[in-house]
Amino acid sequence: MSTYVSKEIRAELDAARIATLKKSSRLRVEFGDNSFKILTLWKDGFTVEAETTPRLRGLVDIYDGANHMYQCLIIADEEAVGEMRYEFKRSTVAADKAPLDFYRAPDAPIALLENRD
Repeated sequence: MSTYVSKEIRAELDAARIATLKKSSRLRVEFGDNSFKILTLWKDGFTVEAETTPRLRGLVDIYDGANHMYQCLIIADEEAVGEMRYEFKRSTVAADKAPLDFYRAPDAPIALLENRD
């Protein structure tokens, strides 16, 4: 027995699924001055809502709330079921401080205190 679902009902179901993903996700992708909700994120890429998100390309930043997680170089992969899929060409974990250009021992002092009596 085959079940037939009309295009209109399928579109409504897809819209409801995307709305649920948008509500539950704290993730966002920033491209220039614009920010868009990430629906799903995995090791090699992410998806966004196809209808409300313009085509992204190049260098983007990915955030979880206020936490900067990654800086990524992306390419568009495919659009399916209301979602646009992007894959990472490069993904770098974001750091909250500049990298050192020398080795720092883990037990090295972080400051020098001087007693001035």
